[in-house]
Amino acid sequence: MSMPHRAVHRLENAEALDKVAEPLSSVVQRAVRPRLVRDLLSGTKLGHPLHPALTDVAIGAWSMAGLVDVAGGPEAEPVADLLTAAGVAAAVPTALSGFNDWADTLGAERRVGLVHAGVNTAALALYAASLGARSGKAKALRFAGFAAMGVSAYLGGHLTFTRGVNVNRTAWQQGPEEWTPVLAASELAEGEHRTADADGVRVLLYRTSTKLHAIAATCTHLGGPLGEGTIEDGCVTCPWHGSTFRLDDGGIERGPASAPQPSYEARIQNGRIEVRVPPPGTQSDMANEGAHRMGRHLTRTPAE
Repeated sequence: MSMPHRAVHRLENAEALDKVAEPLSSVVQRAVRPRLVRDLLSGTKLGHPLHPALTDVAIGAWSMAGLVDVAGGPEAEPVADLLTAAGVAAAVPTALSGFNDWADTLGAERRVGLVHAGVNTAALALYAASLGARSGKAKALRFAGFAAMGVSAYLGGHLTFTRGVNVNRTAWQQGPEEWTPVLAASELAEGEHRTADADGVRVLLYRTSTKLHAIAATCTHLGGPLGEGTIEDGCVTCPWHGSTFRLDDGGIERGPASAPQPSYEARIQNGRIEVRVPPPGTQSDMANEGAHRMGRHLTRTPAE
């Protein structure tokens, strides 16, 4: 294990951080509870989490400010100040979206995320302080801010790529392409819902007087069990973080989810409920394709 990995591993197991993380998370959860705020900061309408997109602006601006400082020249200082100011302005909404995502985490992810946020705050403070400082001191503050930003970026990468925070939890599910029996029709009465296995994929089934609905039972947000959620007005709400999805097509009605649920065709055949991935070119298939924009229904592995 490399030194950075050992350091992050210690953070993941530093239970003392919970004394700060738990009450702070509760405060953030209350602050982002309004639907408009939650959907905006989560990137619900964007189609993927907002936070990663915003980080590019601040990181890019501050990195270019460092490059200008290294290059020097008579016009370097005002250009570096302009880039620094742009990064500071971008860092505020970036931090808000990050706190929104962090508030849904637990355990190791929450601890690392707390330190990630703290180091980010230090970087922001250093860059902001450089704006009112003289040339030599301003450069020193920017270089210190750049170092802090690098540490924070490493922690953010660990959260995303190692811990899988805010990664679509259905991205590599592969549903059945052929009609596959999953449940006896007698086991699902009108107005009831059940979860069933379809070739290794958990599917949520809901029956009305006129239609059978079938969507992935694992919440795309953080893997919550939709089978334990509530169903109302043609939608299911995840019991973990409140993401709400339409049962007819898996579309999002309310965040924090930013990826819709994969949906399936369903029918009753010979007394059994059968499901399948919508065939290519059908209306359901095109809806899934447009919603996910990555792989066929987001149920294909990268190798396929």
